[in-house]
Amino acid sequence: MIGQDWHDRSWQSEDGLSLHYRDYSGPDGADLLPVICIPGLTRNARDFAGLASHLSQHRRVICVDLRGRGDSDFAKDAATYQPLQYAQDVIALMDQAGLDRAAFIGSSLGGLVTMTIAMSRPALIAGAVLNDVGPKIEKAGLERIADYVGQQRSFPTWMHAARSLQENHGAIHPDWGVIDWLAEAKRVMVLGNNGRITFDYDMRIGEGFADAVDEAAGLDLWPAFETMARYPLVVVRGENSDILSDTVAREMQGRMSNIELVTVPGTGHLPTLAEPEVMQAIEHLLNERLIEQPLSSGRAGG
Repeated sequence: MIGQDWHDRSWQSEDGLSLHYRDYSGPDGADLLPVICIPGLTRNARDFAGLASHLSQHRRVICVDLRGRGDSDFAKDAATYQPLQYAQDVIALMDQAGLDRAAFIGSSLGGLVTMTIAMSRPALIAGAVLNDVGPKIEKAGLERIADYVGQQRSFPTWMHAARSLQENHGAIHPDWGVIDWLAEAKRVMVLGNNGRITFDYDMRIGEGFADAVDEAAGLDLWPAFETMARYPLVVVRGENSDILSDTVAREMQGRMSNIELVTVPGTGHLPTLAEPEVMQAIEHLLNERLIEQPLSSGRAGG
């Protein structure tokens, strides 16, 4: 695409999938730590376009499509659609790209993946942003997601798609107008070969999701979260979130002195990270709170 500020690259998973990421290379000669952005359950690298363009004025930003999303291959086995596998995939990306450390920005599921990496390979993380997710996930939010994930819907026009999103998710962003919902549709959907507009993920991601709601809501992820005590953290929460409660967010902050908590008013799950107060917190994390170390790697890509 003419004028785009990223390169499309790929890496290989251990089970042979070709996985895609957008590589915002940053300025020539920049040796600041890169940022790795990991999207939510049904989302993709396009979620971070505005943020990545802004941050890449100073440093490299990598925005991944998890397996089964965007331009990444669908999994051969739908059972691999789970956080441990996603974490292994991201670690493989870092290994293949020669990255020793990075700051992580994880939205929802992406935050769970970040916590999983912190448990298995803590030295890879220099700091992190957890977007509307924490060590306890609210059942109400999981039930809401279970109502729509994996439904193979399609639309004849982008306006139809936008109107459907507004009808079903309007309470999350009550101040959005039709232009905002059109932009949202183009983040989460794609024009298919049949001329219909569909969601840009493997519908098998929804297999068994509803049956796993009780188990997921009952998980104790506090030990995983507490492994991140060594890093500077930003926790972003939508004021009306049904995934990360105010009580849990404040307990996260209370357990660790390294957390900056940012609440986005009038917003549910998921903040976009383009909100001014969120951008300010991310810039503060990257520019003032990270302990930078010289990079030992180049800009290897797929």
